[in-house]
Amino acid sequence: MNIQNYYTPSVFGPSAHTNDFLLRPTVPVGPNGLIGVPEIFRATVPISTRPDPSGGYNTGLGDINLFDIFLLSQGDVQLGVGPLVTIPSATDPSLGTGKWQAGLAAVAVSATKERLLGALVQWQHSFAGQSGRPTVQSLTAQPFGILNLPGGWYMRSTGIWTFDLQHGTYYIPVGLGAGKAWKSNSTIYNAFVEPQYSVAHSGRGVPQFTIFAGLNMTFGK
Repeated sequence: MNIQNYYTPSVFGPSAHTNDFLLRPTVPVGPNGLIGVPEIFRATVPISTRPDPSGGYNTGLGDINLFDIFLLSQGDVQLGVGPLVTIPSATDPSLGTGKWQAGLAAVAVSATKERLLGALVQWQHSFAGQSGRPTVQSLTAQPFGILNLPGGWYMRSTGIWTFDLQHGTYYIPVGLGAGKAWKSNSTIYNAFVEPQYSVAHSGRGVPQFTIFAGLNMTFGK
């Protein structure tokens, strides 16, 4: 279970802030008689805050994202790909797209005792939803690097590059943060803080500076 928060105190253009509190349960599924490779299923349930066009801010449930990645290669570099869907569950128009979306998620990971390197890419396109809302097509790429340090500490960089393919806007954040992992009974805890700054962007209202923080919990038997 990942409990994460993206707080953006400044965006390019207007004077505004945004926030996304994310609940991200992730379930690994082992090979079975139906599917012969491991799977990683992840859900993202956002509680978002966005400026209201008429003034003030709206806070509520955003659009829920689900993906199921099948790990096709498990050597030195693990590779996986699978379907994703985004549900138009937002409680206010400012918090979501109003569109059902589907696409693909892919991951590549290389892990050693000293470091973790990889990338998660998601592409999706709208196929149904509110007729009055614009078509949605987006691509996100999250290169991530983690350098392990003594005592459970580590350095990290995990900024998500986001591209609105329908309208041509984008932003590319680069982060540098730190965290610590520790074990209590059968649960591994992992807390971190990672400031991120967008080194390239196009469009108004996209994040300029973001503070990403979270607590990830891995439950064992």
